[in-house]
Amino acid sequence: MGSDLPASIAIRPEQEVDRDQIHDLTKRAFAPMAFAAGDEQDLINALRDADALTISLVAVQDGKVVGHIAFSPANSADGAPGWFALGPVSVAPEVQGLGIGRLLIEAGLQRLIALDAAGCILTGNPVYYRRFGFVVRVDLAPPGEPSEYYMVRSLGDPTPSQVVSFHPLFHAAGT
Repeated sequence: MGSDLPASIAIRPEQEVDRDQIHDLTKRAFAPMAFAAGDEQDLINALRDADALTISLVAVQDGKVVGHIAFSPANSADGAPGWFALGPVSVAPEVQGLGIGRLLIEAGLQRLIALDAAGCILTGNPVYYRRFGFVVRVDLAPPGEPSEYYMVRSLGDPTPSQVVSFHPLFHAAGT
């Protein structure tokens, strides 16, 4: 994977002019996904409006947004600071499978490391996210999360021993 990645892909922080493209891209990327809630694009807007979009990166090709990733603050049950949630991550259907998601995830994780983040959580496909250092932590899954898909990556010490939950907007009605 990634060998077909177009050389013309640039990863950069989102800009205000990207917001409509991010909304459309996310809606299109998640539309065929059986596990998707269908409101992922609205979640991104809600996080942005709440000033809870810590990192928001886009992949751009020929001036068009073809990928997006969001990182937001997460809450550790023991109050430990520096936890973040990855997601959603979206790639335009016409360029999925080329490694754009990988580039976005790697760039986002590097930015978290630069922020001295303690770690990152997500709910996703373990087969895919293991390659980025995430491990399934059924024992730490917050209530309401599918524990078999709840994953954690420690970016510092120590590995969490408490539940780390997503920003409340992830579960707010109407997002």
